[in-house]
Amino acid sequence: EPSPRQPLSTAQGGMGLAQVVLLLLSLLGTAGGAADAHWGAGHPRVCFFEPLGSQDAELCRGELEVVYPELGDVGCTYIPACRRYRWRLGREWSSPCVRYARDKKYVLVMVDPDAPSRADPSQRFWRHWLVSDIRVSARGLLGAWSMERFVERFRLGSPVASTQFLTKHDGD
Repeated sequence: EPSPRQPLSTAQGGMGLAQVVLLLLSLLGTAGGAADAHWGAGHPRVCFFEPLGSQDAELCRGELEVVYPELGDVGCTYIPACRRYRWRLGREWSSPCVRYARDKKYVLVMVDPDAPSRADPSQRFWRHWLVSDIRVSARGLLGAWSMERFVERFRLGSPVASTQFLTKHDGD
């Protein structure tokens, strides 16, 4: 099922026609042999982005978009295993722009919707963490900030602890 959200128009900050054409050309690999030289013969020239299945799409609602300059809005979309897109999201491309309604309070929750596994989601929506009463002003952007300046401004010093994670399909 297609997402009920409407894409942003250019006047609202969406992609212009030239950006859309460049995006389509890069996704379809119409740059002749350059795509094969860069990605190798094992990668298909055409990638198909499909909407999430109905069960996963239940999480998609409201005014929230995650937009990568190189891909566009990836919200509620299955990122295909071709062209190393999954790997490139975390390692090669810039941070996404997160678009949302302004001047509201938010609760941010990180959950695992199919814990412990997709085959046996017996602990569905396992909560990892929750932050409440987040107020976002008209100037707020979640993706464009300097962590170094933030640490310096609030004199936070070195981290006490940190972590990271990789997705299961990072090696595609």
